[in-house]
Amino acid sequence: MQDLAALIRAVPDFPSPGVLFRDVTPLLADAGGFARCIDALAEPWQGSGVQAVCGIEARGFIFGAALAQKLHAGFVPLRKPNKLPPPVVAVDYQLEYGSDRLEAQSDALKPGVRVLLVDDVLATGGTLAAAASLVGRLDAELIGASVVVELVAACGRTRWQGSKPLHSLLRY
Repeated sequence: MQDLAALIRAVPDFPSPGVLFRDVTPLLADAGGFARCIDALAEPWQGSGVQAVCGIEARGFIFGAALAQKLHAGFVPLRKPNKLPPPVVAVDYQLEYGSDRLEAQSDALKPGVRVLLVDDVLATGGTLAAAASLVGRLDAELIGASVVVELVAACGRTRWQGSKPLHSLLRY
């Protein structure tokens, strides 16, 4: 994972003072690094029967679509409000300084479909927990989640559903 870590850029004081942002853009721009990242994200889920990968807007779309292809699964985007035509199913959730909403088309997942969630970064865990709730509202079976970067100090793992695996490639 050291080769992948070298492709993650640390940006101090972004988006606000005191925050050290982990920028995955250089990883995406490196063809070999991106391929190795997708292989590493897929590895723990090989043979687990993943039928759909749900990517969380926005960078979760990039990793999720590639991961779905690797796992021979479908891809379902989980979007911010008002980006999908109705009917949609929505989950509201709290952020550090406000609230947000995730939506999916109401027929995006069939009941019982085995779903893997994917996002670029796990920080406080609110978005990932909301995505898990949304999958449940669609009557699909959540089997776990993968993230490229986990910011350990933000304690997002504590908001995760305890019995489901949470795989992170890089932990800071």
